[in-house]
Amino acid sequence: MGLGRALISGAAFVVVGLAAIVVGAFMLRGNMHMWDHRDGADSEK
Repeated sequence: MGLGRALISGAAFVVVGLAAIVVGAFMLRGNMHMWDHRDGADSEK
């Protein structure tokens, strides 16, 4: 029972870690697009 619980806990840790990496990548990508848009808008003025 203890080994099964440890395996499930480890798998949940890996899944949550991967989800955090994916969400962070999308947030960073969105920030980069926002900065690019801001720079483009400033250069047009």
